Amino acid sequence: MRKGVPNLGALQAFEATARLGSFSRAAEELSLTHSAVFRQVSGLEERLGVALFTRVRRRIVLTDAGAEYAGRVRHHLEQLEKDTFGVMSRAALGHSLHIAVLPTLATTWLIPRLPLLQARHPDIAVSLSVRTLPFQFADHPFDAAIYHAEQPWPGTQGIRLFDEEAMLPVCAPRLYDAARATPEGLSSLTHLHVMSRPHAWRDWYRTQGLDWHPSIGAGPRYELFTMVLAAVHAGLGVGLIPRFLAREALAAGDLVVPFDGALPMRQSYYFSYPVQHVPNDALKVFEAWLDEVVATQSTVPWLPDMGN
Repeated sequence: MRKGVPNLGALQAFEATARLGSFSRAAEELSLTHSAVFRQVSGLEERLGVALFTRVRRRIVLTDAGAEYAGRVRHHLEQLEKDTFGVMSRAALGHSLHIAVLPTLATTWLIPRLPLLQARHPDIAVSLSVRTLPFQFADHPFDAAIYHAEQPWPGTQGIRLFDEEAMLPVCAPRLYDAARATPEGLSSLTHLHVMSRPHAWRDWYRTQGLDWHPSIGAGPRYELFTMVLAAVHAGLGVGLIPRFLAREALAAGDLVVPFDGALPMRQSYYFSYPVQHVPNDALKVFEAWLDEVVATQSTVPWLPDMGN
């Protein structure tokens, strides 16, 4: 046992008790007795020298330290579970991949194309997990990643998939009419922001030679481009959206571009994996398939998803 690391059974007993708020319910979930769970949690508190629960009559309540520790333990137990299933799937299939990918890119671009890979290589199982920020492969159980950056991550090898295109302001038609009727124009509308691109609207205004007002940056913020697009459809404001995501709605007249002007983007999308890792056959096949998909689609009028 590693020094300082509590027994796994004690951590499981504590996490279940914290999540369920009861020793009895935790015992039922873990197929243990009430007293066994109580002893595990009490022993953990004694080992840590920290009270994890306060006991009020028949109720137990997490302390501040207990709540923080429960969150961390839950995260690590979930990751351990994922790692275990990953090893099991590799043993069973022999051709499984775990890819980190941007959420909007996964739902609007990658997943709709995976049936093509499955039809050609039914023995390869591709699992996807969302990651929106750079990470170290050594700290995560991923075989590769598809990400958005100005250049490939250090210490990785792979391919550039496609360049990012310009972003356009879009809104519902009724908001277009309202904006055109005011002297302030576009700046009169509520501006919707994507958390991963906090300065996009400011850059758009400066690119168009327009004045930027701090009030423009006070609009709602969303984690994904798909959320912004949904908010735009709902008439909550004007969003700065990648042309690819808005193309169908613009063609149908469901959304409009209230003012001319695009924000050019310099970033690209990459698929890569650690340099020190020799890619297995499944990873080589997946990389070659991605390269083929991009090469084929570069000859038709399409644009990649810019979503993070």
